[in-house]
Amino acid sequence: LFHLQKKRRAATARRQHLKSAMLQLAVTEIEKEAAAKEVEKQNYLAEHCPPLSLPGSMQELQELCKKLHAKIESVDEERYDTEVKLQKTTKELEDLSQKLFDLRGKFKRPPLRRVRMSADAMLRALLGSKHKVCMDLRANLKQVKKEDTEKEKDLRDVGDWRKNIEEKSGMEGRKKMFEAGE
Repeated sequence: LFHLQKKRRAATARRQHLKSAMLQLAVTEIEKEAAAKEVEKQNYLAEHCPPLSLPGSMQELQELCKKLHAKIESVDEERYDTEVKLQKTTKELEDLSQKLFDLRGKFKRPPLRRVRMSADAMLRALLGSKHKVCMDLRANLKQVKKEDTEKEKDLRDVGDWRKNIEEKSGMEGRKKMFEAGE
């Protein structure tokens, strides 16, 4: 018993050690990835955005502004072109998906419902005209006659309550009640 507990503790300690080692490794990997992304970002900015050197004279400053405006316009044109291409491809994709939907069928398939079907109807549906055997399962059941209970007899004797009310209403009804009481 003591031996098993010792083994369990060792296994748990080993598992915890492995888990902490994996977490440390993951942290170092994440740090490496972040550093690599930062270096990549710096390289991209150095390549695409040269450092800005502001000239001293007003004429050179105006030339620099014109160049920047021209660059902004070209970038805006590229952005607009890519947006138009994206809209075009999105529209194309919607048209193709609509065609695919039309090819499959216009209506969604309804969820299947349970249908009560007799054995004969099921065999007819499966076999078609080959189905000859009649499987009336209810014919094989025993028929049990219902025994009359006292309550049912009383209910039958009472009959329709409206009749009883009409018979007992008025002076003749009271006379009948009086005579029945004697």
